[in-house]
Amino acid sequence: MTNAAEPAQPRPAVVPSPPEPAPAPPPVPTASYRLQLQPGFTLHDATAAVPYLAALGVSHLHLSPLLEAVPGSTHGYDTVDHGRISEQLGGEDALRALAAEAHRHGLRLIADVVPNHMAVPTPEQLNRPLWHVLRDGPDSPYARWFDIDWTAQPGPPDAPGRGRVLLPLLGDRLGAVLDRLTVDGDTLRYHDHALPLRPGTAHLPLPELLARQWYRLAWWRLARTELNYRRFFTVNELIAVRVEEPEVFEATHAVLLRLHREGVLDGFRIDHPDGLADPRGYLERLAAATGGAYTVVEKILTGDERLPDDWPCAGTTGYDALRRIDGVLTDHAGACRLAGAYEAFLRGAEPAGEPCADPHPALAAARRGRSDMTGPQGELAAEVERLVRLAVRLGAADPAYADHPPWRLRAALQRLLTGFPAYRPYVRPGEPLPAVSAEQLDEALDGSADPTDRLVADLAAGRLGRGPEQDEFAVRFAQTAAAVAAKGVEDTAFYRWNALLGLNEVGGEPSRPGLRPEDFHAWCHYVERHWPHTMTVLSTHDTKRSADARARLAVLAEQPEAWAAEADAWSTAAGPGGDRDGDWLLWQTLVAAWPVTPDRLVTAVLKAAREAKVRTSWTAPDDRFERDLADRARAVFGNAGLLPRIEGQVRALAPYARSNTLAAALLHLTVPGVPDLYQGSEEPLYTLVDPDNRGVVDLGRLAVRLTDSPAARPGDLAREKLHLTTTALHLRRTRTLGAHRPLTAVGPAAGHLLAFARGADVVSVVTRLPYGLDRAGGWGTTELHLPGPPGLPDGGGRADDGHADGGRADGGRADGGRWTDELTERHFPPGPVPVADLLAAYPVALLTRRNTA
Repeated sequence: MTNAAEPAQPRPAVVPSPPEPAPAPPPVPTASYRLQLQPGFTLHDATAAVPYLAALGVSHLHLSPLLEAVPGSTHGYDTVDHGRISEQLGGEDALRALAAEAHRHGLRLIADVVPNHMAVPTPEQLNRPLWHVLRDGPDSPYARWFDIDWTAQPGPPDAPGRGRVLLPLLGDRLGAVLDRLTVDGDTLRYHDHALPLRPGTAHLPLPELLARQWYRLAWWRLARTELNYRRFFTVNELIAVRVEEPEVFEATHAVLLRLHREGVLDGFRIDHPDGLADPRGYLERLAAATGGAYTVVEKILTGDERLPDDWPCAGTTGYDALRRIDGVLTDHAGACRLAGAYEAFLRGAEPAGEPCADPHPALAAARRGRSDMTGPQGELAAEVERLVRLAVRLGAADPAYADHPPWRLRAALQRLLTGFPAYRPYVRPGEPLPAVSAEQLDEALDGSADPTDRLVADLAAGRLGRGPEQDEFAVRFAQTAAAVAAKGVEDTAFYRWNALLGLNEVGGEPSRPGLRPEDFHAWCHYVERHWPHTMTVLSTHDTKRSADARARLAVLAEQPEAWAAEADAWSTAAGPGGDRDGDWLLWQTLVAAWPVTPDRLVTAVLKAAREAKVRTSWTAPDDRFERDLADRARAVFGNAGLLPRIEGQVRALAPYARSNTLAAALLHLTVPGVPDLYQGSEEPLYTLVDPDNRGVVDLGRLAVRLTDSPAARPGDLAREKLHLTTTALHLRRTRTLGAHRPLTAVGPAAGHLLAFARGADVVSVVTRLPYGLDRAGGWGTTELHLPGPPGLPDGGGRADDGHADGGRADGGRADGGRWTDELTERHFPPGPVPVADLLAAYPVALLTRRNTA
């Protein structure tokens, strides 16, 4: 989350304003546009971009966190002050000006809310509530704000039983840096850190002064095993907030709720609800405070998991949609063969057995990643230790839970957290555990009858009665499980098993590549019935590769053997010395992001290696390995034998990647739900993991391009995608999309077409698996049956290339209720239409009946 911004770009140009009066805002968004606010793109810049975004066709601007964050923050998730809108973004006046300009153009604002954590900033006084806790300890009125286990660290000599906070911010062991600690009035300083001194201790000799504080300064490496405050995942600089406390909720949300009451903000995106003690309770409180404002939650749903139906929100932020859209455009059989080719590339021998058979290597990597997080030296060992301490105290208080030694409790917790198949159970003390969470805990037990395993599982499920520590254990187990899933799978395993990088996405399931069209339609029906206003996404500030980068990579699943041979040739051309897994990741990264600068490439591959934690890591870097990895990546750009092959490969993939890009974009914009566009993604965007995907976007350039005709430069994918995007967005703003209904093609290439109607007057048609389609000889005699008008028989025939709409008073019924492709202005009669004709210009079609009665 803490990444530097790319250099600021020119401010966006202003395009002409729409005529007044602007249309009234819809009750829920028709589509939103995510803006990453930062010092290089402030609220003032967002205001200047409003005319362009209105012309693009969205209904809402989706703003990254607005409250005051650490100076220079490029993301805003490191809040330091809940009492004001960020001054570095322009402050509240700038936000109000943005809202006024947005309202003038018929747009509304959605704000990203960060309820789980605040920053531990440098200097520390930037976070005043935390400053007071460090100064006054458990007596501070802010002590209940932060999730601190005061029992884990012995307190000062005059209050040994009251505890203190471990602050792991020293660059070395305390004894090695004592001479760098200085006292300045009532402040203790260490480099840029400024820490409050407990009243009455400033005059003490340094050793006694340190012992008397409500915090313990420590070497940063001790955080892994001794940290006693809950944090965001493994980020020590983000301390968890107890928003379940009513007074904390009110204090941390007061500004945002006031701005909602005043009409400045209309909806909310909730960051990381899985970190909260009671996600449902939080959402209930928010809904009550806002009168049920449009709210979506950043919830990662694993496998077939579904969002709890008792959460009062509109749905998720859309990673479940990303997985289904990518999945239906990915060749399942080819991805499995690619997995086998990857294993062979690593080992120099063909893999044993079927590469997609159970146990899938990606699942094994996920279990290892989880286990690594929770082991005695794992990055989340401190969180596990907190649960162990709770269990030991329970045993001491109740003989029924006694005599389970800490080492055995620790092992049981590791086993359960490693095997838990979702992000977290949804335990709520005093209520029965939901059946799905009970099943997941049983699955994690894997049939174990060991008494300690059973005890831990029963405590996690809240089955052993009520009490402060029973309740706390169940809640903290759920919070820890979420951190284990995120760090062990998405931030570890997804960098270790690299067969097809596009599968290793937030919320992804690389062990289940591809999705059958019938399963895709079933998911659409589920969303339509249960979460019709859920957000859908393809690219976000957290995706590891943007949608268009993944669209290129998806083509590799259709040509696994050819890609494996190409990767081997590239490794040979690069010369000896490369790490095989590193090479495979490097070559796919080049394909995904090309053209890419050496610095962008090196940043991405080094981050991948550190996250994998196999040869190097953030906390234990192997300088020589990292230097060799960086040198190999940079050497690509001077390798006369390799560079033309890379460029040639990207050119060869381009026609099929174009098809995937446009198909994903059209699905995103027309499936059930509310599409959220990430900044700049209305044109092809080939970005990598943060910080690469969080740079400033030149919206002024996009505003100029929006005025160009898409036909001005045939074959220009940027204009094609922008044309498709704005066409579909305006369609969403001008009509309500009806019920999702699959349409089935017939003919030799029917499996390469995905089509569905939205009500009686909109049809989406996309090509899937385009390389295989090309190899099979194209569409041939394949036909798609376009629906006729309700109550009238279907017609049939080829397209009419005229551009007149008829404009008849009978609503167009006299021409058989013909369809118009909004992308090409070509007309088609209802009934069977040759797909080769329908998709002659684009690999997709967006059809409407403009004059339905």
